Amino acid sequence: MATTAGIGSREKIFIGGEWVEPAGADPLPVVNSTTEETIATTPGCSPVEVDLAVEAARGAFEGWSRTPRAERAEALSAIAAGVGERAEELTATITQELGMPVKLTQMIQVGLAINDLASMAAAIEEVAWEEEIGNSRVLREAAGVVGAITPWNYPLHQITAKIAPAIAAGCTVVLKPSEVVPLNAFILAEVIESVGLPPGVFNLVTGIGPVVGEAIAAHPGVDMVSFTGSTRAGRRVSELAAATVKPVAMELGGKSPNVILGDADFSRAVPDGVAKCFLNSGQTCSALTRMLVPRERLAEVEEAAAATAEAFTPGDPFDAETKLGPLVSAAQRERVRGYIAKGEAEGAKLLTGGAEAPEGLERGFFVRPTVFSEVTPEMTIAREEIFGPVLAIQPYDDEADAVRIANATDYGLAGGVWSGDEDHAIEVARQLRTGQIEINGGAFNPIAPFGGFGQSGHGRENGRWGLEEYLQVKSLQL
Repeated sequence: MATTAGIGSREKIFIGGEWVEPAGADPLPVVNSTTEETIATTPGCSPVEVDLAVEAARGAFEGWSRTPRAERAEALSAIAAGVGERAEELTATITQELGMPVKLTQMIQVGLAINDLASMAAAIEEVAWEEEIGNSRVLREAAGVVGAITPWNYPLHQITAKIAPAIAAGCTVVLKPSEVVPLNAFILAEVIESVGLPPGVFNLVTGIGPVVGEAIAAHPGVDMVSFTGSTRAGRRVSELAAATVKPVAMELGGKSPNVILGDADFSRAVPDGVAKCFLNSGQTCSALTRMLVPRERLAEVEEAAAATAEAFTPGDPFDAETKLGPLVSAAQRERVRGYIAKGEAEGAKLLTGGAEAPEGLERGFFVRPTVFSEVTPEMTIAREEIFGPVLAIQPYDDEADAVRIANATDYGLAGGVWSGDEDHAIEVARQLRTGQIEINGGAFNPIAPFGGFGQSGHGRENGRWGLEEYLQVKSLQL
């Protein structure tokens, strides 16, 4: 297991280009998810610090919004390079905070963040900043001061997926990262400081959601909010933002269906589906947590899914043999175990796993990789987001039944369709009410639009679609 060398407590936050000590901020613990030990603390700020950060962001907005787009792109490229230089440190830090296996952390948690920053130069060129429509000139301009509130499951990536397009658009930012996994945000702030962005363009304020997050969402000096988190918290952010009629872009929960059609290659589709459910120990909003399969193939799928799940060996995320790290916190562990118990109580068929701690891993926030079958749409584990390594297999009778079950959810973030005929898979995918769909296991595209339908939120991240979220439209009648 890696040591905590290089990880230290933070006493200051980043406002107006300077590291400042907040007044009366109680320290918040950062816990290693594998050892359950406190490895650092960060400041638990108050609305006072939010006021200071918003003031700094407002002061910097006019100048930054008028900065040539090429210069903004160059700044983001420099930040991307700086993150790359500190990739090893960021990988070790996130692995300890979050618990994702180290190789995946390097590739996904840090790699996606670098891509978010570096890809904005191309996205800037794809936006129609000015266009002629009849006798009007239509302009796209920076939305203003952005409040960015980010989650713990993909901490650095979710930060950069917000601040990169916001900065590219000419906006200034007040960031509140998750208090559960915050240390990576301080490293990013140090990189941004070293690049020399004008003071106030980027500001970092830490603390808990009900205090700092709510202060940002409600602040009259914040022009828009970008939020990623639970649907419950998203409703609260929307309520607070409504008082000042500010727009909110939000990416919330998911309960994503993976529809395996009868002509699919089941030897590929089932193992891929289990892996897509268990990525990041299931702590992925777009995880394919519901596997829909033909009823006549159910026994075959059960056997393959259980065998695949049992190969996801939980353990120390710094161990090369580990495929499944711990969950992020004790609260998350208990939440997931509670859902597993509810699945059994409601009559779902437990194929493998269960609510008990994995053998030999009583310490750390570990949960057994778990697969249920014969799950009906009415069961809790089919309706609610579990956010852990728990797969629900749902049998269907025909294709129309599969589409009905897939859409029988309040969410609509992601999905998958498998078929031996790609055109047929696309035809079925068109019937699913969800924001992005994998066809035959198609790879995640970090510059394609990402976002959801229904209670999975609204707005899109990534590429030019992400950039356009931070723009206002103005028309000049000539």
